[in-house]
Amino acid sequence: MFVAVFGAVMSYVVMLLWNWLMPAVFSLGLISFWQAAGMLIFAKLLFGFGRGSWGHGSHWGHQRHSYWKTKMEERLKNMTPEDREKFRSEWRQRCGKWSHQSWGEKKTEEEMNTNL
Repeated sequence: MFVAVFGAVMSYVVMLLWNWLMPAVFSLGLISFWQAAGMLIFAKLLFGFGRGSWGHGSHWGHQRHSYWKTKMEERLKNMTPEDREKFRSEWRQRCGKWSHQSWGEKKTEEEMNTNL
């Protein structure tokens, strides 16, 4: 119930703001309540439902990133130097010119020129 009321209020606010600003500033037409609701849903789909999304939740992308980063750091920490180099070389082959300089490596001038 709260979500429906909140969505309706937000749609109404978007409609009012659009109809007040956009025709005057950009010579655009007026929109209806349902068009405002559609724009709000479309914006949430484009920009995500993470932290700050209607005032609740956590930033899902950040949690996902930190989870994989932590998992990868643990994996690398537990590898022998030979395994670590094998892992790096496999990812270099997979990523090709898009591979990132990482794990404290410094690219040679020759490596940088091959990616141009």
